[in-house]
Order: sequence, then C-alpha cells, then structure tokens
Amino acid sequence: MPSVSPKIKPVVALEVDNANASKRSWLSRLKLDHFRNYQKADLAIHAGQLVILGDNGAGKTNLLEAVSLLAPGRGMRRAKTEHLAYRASGFETACGIADNDDADRLDWAVAATLENEDGNVQIGTGVPPSAKQGNRIMRLEGVTVSQADLGSRLAVSWLTPQMDGIFLDSPAARRRFLDRLVIAFDPAHIGRMSRYEKALRQRAHLLTEQRGDDSWFSALESVLAETAVAVTAARQSLIKALNQEAARGWFGFPGVELLLGGDTENWLSDMPALAVEDQLMLAARTARLNGDLAMLGPHASEFQALHLASQVPANRASTGQQKAMLIAVILAHARLQDRRLGRVPVMLFDDVAAHLDAKRRGALFDAVQLLGGQCWYSGTDDGQFKELLKTAQFVKILPAKIAGETPIFEVI
Repeated sequence: MPSVSPKIKPVVALEVDNANASKRSWLSRLKLDHFRNYQKADLAIHAGQLVILGDNGAGKTNLLEAVSLLAPGRGMRRAKTEHLAYRASGFETACGIADNDDADRLDWAVAATLENEDGNVQIGTGVPPSAKQGNRIMRLEGVTVSQADLGSRLAVSWLTPQMDGIFLDSPAARRRFLDRLVIAFDPAHIGRMSRYEKALRQRAHLLTEQRGDDSWFSALESVLAETAVAVTAARQSLIKALNQEAARGWFGFPGVELLLGGDTENWLSDMPALAVEDQLMLAARTARLNGDLAMLGPHASEFQALHLASQVPANRASTGQQKAMLIAVILAHARLQDRRLGRVPVMLFDDVAAHLDAKRRGALFDAVQLLGGQCWYSGTDDGQFKELLKTAQFVKILPAKIAGETPIFEVI
C-alpha cells in the first residue's frame, strides 16, 4: 500500500512561547523487522488519528510499543532488548514451520518516516546483528545517534492499562513516570539519570564489598551530589511549568497539582545549588562512616498528585478519579510541549477507550483532536471509536493466513 501524506487538521492555536511554534510531526510509515510477533511489517499511515483494531494477542500493543521505542527510554513496556526479538510460536516450532535461525536471533529493528511541514527524515531503533550483548542503537538518516539526538526530533507520550494504578504503585514507578515527562523537554535528562543510577550502584557495591578508601568514596559521592542536584532541578522545573498548565483542567478532565518532596527538593528551595551539593556530600560521608549504605537524593524522592477541586491526594482518590487525573496530566503535558517547544508528541492510547465511559471517551477524542498531533489508539471493539469514523484511519490486524507468517494489516 503506498504511503500518503497525513491529513492532519489544523489545530486551534494555544499560547506559544517558542518561535518555531505550530510545527507538527507525525509518522507516515512504520516498518518492523523481526520485532515481537512481526517477522516483517510495513504500515503506511495517512491520518492524524489511527485506530488499531484486533483480537487480544493480535499484536496491537506491539505496534504501539514499536512507536514508543523511537523516543528516548525503554519504551512503554520497559522490556529488555533481548525480549523484543521475534520468536516463533510453540505451534510453529512443533510443526517444523519455524526458521531455525530465528531461535537464537537477538536482532530486531523498528524504522519510521518522520514528517513535518519542512519534509521528512528516516528514523529507527533496534539491535543490529553485529551488536554486542544485544545493545540497542538509535539511527537518524542511517547514522547512529544518541537517544537525546532522536528525542530532539520526536516526542512520544503514552497511556496503558498498566499505568492506571500509577498513583498507588511504588515510589520508583512514579519517579520513572515523572522522569519520562522531563525527558520530553530535556532529552539529556536520560543521561543524567543513567549516570546517577550507575554511580549509586557503584557506591553501594563498594560499601557492601568493603572496598575503596575515603578519597575514592569522596570522588564518587561528589559525582552523585552534582548529578542529584541536576536531576532534582530538572524535575522541579518541569513540575512548576506543568502545574500551571494542569491546574485549570481541560475538556472535563480535572485540574491537578503535581507534588515532589524530599530532602534534596527542600534544600534546593532554601539554598544555592552548590550548597546543596555540599550538604549531600556531607550526609553521604556521615552515613558511610556510621556504616549506613543509604544516601539521600532524587532516588528517594516522593512524587504524587492532588485533585484540585476536591483537594484529595491521588492515592486516596477513587479509581475513576485517578484515571481522569492521569489523563489530565498526559494532556497537560502535551499542551505544554505545544506551548514551549512548538510541537505536540505522538500520543499512544493502548486499550484506553475500553476503560472510559462514553462521555469521558468523547472528551478524550475531542481533546486529542484539538491538540492536532498524531494519535494512535488500540482496541478490540470498533464501536468504541465511532466518533472517529470520519477523521481517523482504521487498521485491523488479522491473523496470518499461513502459520509462521506475519499478521496482516487490513485498512477498514
């Protein structure tokens, strides 16, 4: 099927801070090679909103996951790279249909054509056959680039059923969610987090093994303190801006205030950054000399949300309120990107429509339409998307006609 330029409707302009505002980016083609349940797949996209239909297990979420991997980070499932490669089913193997070479292959690829008003570029990610230990790479026009480089071109936001309990989940899960919001504005944040977590693991290992001298630990704790302040400052900056956007609510979704607390956050509110670094180093050294492995920092921060109208914390709100608050945050984050960066992220809603009543579902569709960016929805029932029949591209994933072949895309 030939690729056709997307027909994305103009968006009603929001207040914009960026001189290059109003540019829209979208994917006009997605290709998969040896990814999840797809040996090969090629999908041409010609609409701003895309509805992926199919039975459970057909590969709908796999398609959305492929798109999420084009942005910095580990994608919407946070899967290990070795788990993303195509694997023949037990039936195919038993019947002798499977290619024996597939069993040990760890390589896979996701490629896409990214377009905006200025033209298009080819982007991709994956594990090449020559990669050592299954290391994933990012590519722009065939050249290997950093995640931050690709993140400056494309932002992707998503909502999945697994995220419904984010406000009741572990503090670590909520911090990961927050950091993903930060990365959309500051792709270099992923590098800061990586350095911080690596140094934190190194310090804990040395303490556990009772190795290293004081100068060694001091150097490591200096890196930790400096990076901790940078990570915390980036989070605080994002929350301040996002709270201004999220406070007013939108399309019936509630106003929300995001809250971030911890020692580093408190110190940064009262002291210069360098003084906070000194405070963190002193606290780390004191704890170490007392035989305590723990260290203060952004890895221990608490992130929560408040329903503004009722003043109820998200972790005490009803299931419906939590869902509405989460959608409100995702939409506010997209609006903030439009306002600050002049771009709207590609948005992925995996099986979200099935968990909303008709009123909320319609409000979500209207909000996304007004944003004007590209949005991918997945679901099993086309009746849940009847409001989009005139504007969206509908694609149904059908089982392969022959066992061992890739699923078939049928444009409805």
